[in-house]
Amino acid sequence: MLSYKRTSLFVLLMLGVAIPRAGAQTLKVGDPAPKLEVKSFVKGEPVTAFEPNKTYVVEFWATWCGPCIQSIPHLTELQKKRPDVTFIGVSIWESNQDDVKPFVEKMGDKMVYRVAMDVVPENAKRTDGAMAQSWMKAAGRNGIPSAFIVSGGGKIYWMGHPMSMEEPLEKIASGSWDLKTAVEQNRKEMEKQAKTQKLFTALSSAIKAGEPKDVLKAIDAIVEQRPELETGYGPIKLTALIKLGDEDKALALAKQLATSELSKNAQGLNGLAWAIVDPAAGIKPGSKLIQFAVEVAQRADKLADAKDAGIADTLAKAYFDNGEVRKALESQERAVRLAKGTAYEKDKGITDRLEEYKKAAQQ
Repeated sequence: MLSYKRTSLFVLLMLGVAIPRAGAQTLKVGDPAPKLEVKSFVKGEPVTAFEPNKTYVVEFWATWCGPCIQSIPHLTELQKKRPDVTFIGVSIWESNQDDVKPFVEKMGDKMVYRVAMDVVPENAKRTDGAMAQSWMKAAGRNGIPSAFIVSGGGKIYWMGHPMSMEEPLEKIASGSWDLKTAVEQNRKEMEKQAKTQKLFTALSSAIKAGEPKDVLKAIDAIVEQRPELETGYGPIKLTALIKLGDEDKALALAKQLATSELSKNAQGLNGLAWAIVDPAAGIKPGSKLIQFAVEVAQRADKLADAKDAGIADTLAKAYFDNGEVRKALESQERAVRLAKGTAYEKDKGITDRLEEYKKAAQQ
């Protein structure tokens, strides 16, 4: 069975890639913006409704999302540049909403706009928040960071990645934005997404079935129609190549990915390293691939200031597969310490690997 822990959906979300899913888009450019339903504002004056003749940016992010964190300085810069526009960063999909306020406080002046938390019903999934449902899901947007510009009496004027927002925001704020053209562009994009829905379904089925050849075939078909998704699906392709035993192609792809968008954040590099050493893949890669995984995991660990449990776990596995048992044990002990109080604390694999490395170190 192929395993894509830390390599598929998570890496795609880290890259801000929207993943098409079944269901029609009900929120489009030109439509009235949904209500602002937030649990609380953790920074800035609360906004309860969109006022006429004002422009707003509603941006969705999460504390665990690398690209979201990278986009924060850009949003801050835009807010300073356009004080007439109200920016609201809404935290969604959090494993623990208690992490949001300390994160925002730590950011300080690096995050100068309003920040709020989504309303998540008690005992509901973290993806079932009111804003996540009425904005993100309704708009067919499944990747963060993701932003919406609201203007013209509370209508959606634009939606997309916040790093691409500067030009449309300037035009909207200055009154030179062509809403009719924006509506048509959004319609064409959703048609394009609908056409590739079957391909994403085929990939999902191939992953569940553990068929690496079918995984490669599905990814190639997706990339043919959506070239911009090639990097996001790279770690999944890498895992399939390793499963097939195609070491040369796997190493070439790994090196290519290590210089791509994945290399810009710790979690992207972590996903790449884990794709190589993932124990659930069912096959041990060759020495060159393992050594490369060690290098990539070390880079990820450095970017994370050695404070991420998942990355420490990946680095330990890479060390262990490379025959560096003592280093593996040290890194795994750190992973277990860092896992306390996080989602990784429930990951039995982390504690199981610690025992495995302890036994190996005693031999």
